[in-house]
Amino acid sequence: MNESILVEKLMHFALTRQEATIYLCLVSNEKLSGYEVSKLTGISRSNVYSALARLVEEGAAYLLEGDTNKYIAVDIEEFCNNKIRQLVELRTELKKELPQIGRDTEGYITISSHKHIMDKVHNMLAQVEQRVYVSMPTEYLEKCRAELEKLIADGKKVVILAPEKVDFPGSILYITTEHELQIRLIVDSEYVLTGDMSGSPSDSCLYCGQKNFVNVFKEALRNEIRLIEITGGEK
Repeated sequence: MNESILVEKLMHFALTRQEATIYLCLVSNEKLSGYEVSKLTGISRSNVYSALARLVEEGAAYLLEGDTNKYIAVDIEEFCNNKIRQLVELRTELKKELPQIGRDTEGYITISSHKHIMDKVHNMLAQVEQRVYVSMPTEYLEKCRAELEKLIADGKKVVILAPEKVDFPGSILYITTEHELQIRLIVDSEYVLTGDMSGSPSDSCLYCGQKNFVNVFKEALRNEIRLIEITGGEK
């Protein structure tokens, strides 16, 4: 994979661009001194030493003390797992200390960019109590496989509308090509998420818990399902 992409991914784990670059340098070599890292990366020695100290502090590198101090990278799985565990612990503390915001929303909220839309989808699926109706392109259904399979295993009703046959045993599947690049998600007949689903940063969705809107949206989806059944599209 392109190094710049790896750097961007590592930066999500609280590393600066320089620190991520140096971490990758350590990963590619058994052990290195600060001087060697500077020569390999082209980063000034003063910046390298401060970055290495922070990598050690962040749990991304180990210091091997000796006549010449050397550094080795912490295994990526260990480093990421430690960061995730710390974040989970912080989330627990924040949930205790901050006022809770209710799920109900009577307004219309615009969610922009594919990344934020997928985040909302994952969170909505995690909150399903009884049933969910979901229609989206196949590749994004696959990204929600873990949540959908858990809902099915827990006995929740899962209805999927997809542009092609997908394998989610225990769900109710309808094949439709009417909305190939859109998402339509209804959770417990209370919340709706609908809009563009092309994978682009310009994607935009509407999230709403307004009762009248949800009822109208649900009825439209019901009518579409009836039409699929009449034309023999149910699987």
